[in-house]
Amino acid sequence: MTSPVITARTDTAVLDVVQLMLDNAVSALPVVDDKDVLLGLVSEGDLIRRSELGARDYSSWWLAAIGGKVRLAEEFVKTHAMRADDIMTRDLVTVNEDTLVWQIAETLEKHKIKRVPVVRDGKVVGIVSRANLLQALAAQRDQATRAPSQDDRDLRDKLLNSLSQEPWSDLPHLNVVVQEGVVHYWGRVHSEEARQALQVAARAVPGVVDVVDHTHKTVTLF
Repeated sequence: MTSPVITARTDTAVLDVVQLMLDNAVSALPVVDDKDVLLGLVSEGDLIRRSELGARDYSSWWLAAIGGKVRLAEEFVKTHAMRADDIMTRDLVTVNEDTLVWQIAETLEKHKIKRVPVVRDGKVVGIVSRANLLQALAAQRDQATRAPSQDDRDLRDKLLNSLSQEPWSDLPHLNVVVQEGVVHYWGRVHSEEARQALQVAARAVPGVVDVVDHTHKTVTLF
């Protein structure tokens, strides 16, 4: 999973949600209350029909015919609401930290969703996307040729804890996969210095046998 997670509050303005998604290159944001309890999720799909984009008038005869006034009211909220809690999807599918990768894949397929929040005691602690599953799969290519070192999850937790204390790590833009003692970094880095620091941080964790860098550098446009 990607952790920590960029989140929005219930009263976050919709345009601020859009800016958060653009700034952090994510396609969805969990919405939490003032105690960080997960309440909903705003995705690109919730935003594509916004009136600011010049979206067509959904109060057409066919929409009224298939959904009636209730459907029309729902569409009006989606296209005109100004707060995150008015446009977010509330009926969420979630998993926990112990959910197996294949179970997460089945969950995404069954519910036809692109991502699923990971929760602990009602609070979001991570998010798993289709891209994360592909990254985990790629990390297993060489597992048959590597001897196990120590628990990969323990290694990952130690590394994430170490990185969380470093202001340069930019954790929300990273995903870390540990397979047979090998640390795989995915996501974005802001500089070559940060990429080197990630390597050093991983190798400093006892039990890590190698580090593989799959990250790409953020491109700054002038």
